[in-house]
Amino acid sequence: MKLLNDQTRRRKADHIDICLEENVQARTITTGFEDIHFVHRALPEIDREEIDLKVKVFNHKFSAPIIVGAMTGGTAKAEKINAAIAKAVEELGLGMGLGSQRAAIENPKLEKTFSIARKKAPTAFLIANLGGPQLVQGYGLKEAKKAIEMIDADALAIHLNPLQEAIQPEGETKFKELTEKIGEIAAALEVPVLVKETGAGIAAEEAKKLEKIGVKGIDIAGAGGTSWAAVEYYRARKAKNSFLQRLGEAFWDWGIPTAISLIEVVQSVSIPVIASGGIRDGVQAAKALALGASLVSLSSPILKHAVKGSEEVKKTLEHLIEELRNAMFLVGANSIEKLKNVPLVITGKPLEWLRLRGFNPEIYARRSLK
Repeated sequence: MKLLNDQTRRRKADHIDICLEENVQARTITTGFEDIHFVHRALPEIDREEIDLKVKVFNHKFSAPIIVGAMTGGTAKAEKINAAIAKAVEELGLGMGLGSQRAAIENPKLEKTFSIARKKAPTAFLIANLGGPQLVQGYGLKEAKKAIEMIDADALAIHLNPLQEAIQPEGETKFKELTEKIGEIAAALEVPVLVKETGAGIAAEEAKKLEKIGVKGIDIAGAGGTSWAAVEYYRARKAKNSFLQRLGEAFWDWGIPTAISLIEVVQSVSIPVIASGGIRDGVQAAKALALGASLVSLSSPILKHAVKGSEEVKKTLEHLIEELRNAMFLVGANSIEKLKNVPLVITGKPLEWLRLRGFNPEIYARRSLK
């Protein structure tokens, strides 16, 4: 078990360092938001300073529909990162997800690298995190409750990362009967269970299954941002594992673009959907919300500032919120609810994809605030 603990801790440290030091962004695949267009309102007929960004999701009030996505835990550097993010989201009235808590479940001495989040953010919305493969390997209700108790979480996310596991040297690729395991956890817990991808997106078929088994929210984490195949490519290169390096290179841009995944899921389920995966500014966040997302989540842009401290994180999030507010002003939406009714024109690859898959992209262009 000690060997497994050390291996998990080293892997988490590798992930942080690679994301900070190497270019692990998608190469040829994009989020698709460049093909989602707002219709500018020359007469917005609202006052910018009166725009209301508040939302209530998962029975929690957010000052703006923004959360910081799951990143890390289990190392000294991770503790500092989680503390910086938690302090910022607490001050801004937002929320955050924690990285996989497997390391702390294997080694309770590492719990503080996660629990620091609740200490720094006593009222913010915090999301605990366990990996889907661990449920297949034997994790169950006991471990789920432990993860929740560790940070006094408001929700539990079960993350799906088949692409990463397929390339990782320590990868766990047994996913058989995982849907059933997730359903068992969702039925037994009092807090909402969310399911999140990690950068390859979620299709309508999986979204429908997840809603059916009692999952209360879906974080699509589409392609176009950080590539975990790329992260594992760099780990394989460091280990001089040419086979896994080649796999990482081949699957660098694998996945469903974020905007496309988002539309597929919001048109297929009635539970809240979190948009993430390559969202880098408030305009893209506004597009995601207009497409039907309940919350927008960012990770990579925040990580680079979290290593510098909470003030840097806070400043970055404040800029994002003001960009969102500006986009809303320019389309005449003075609330998030009204933003979901403004017209959007979908062109290019998303338009072609959605039509071929049987979705209706035209409905967005014909909407009106009235």
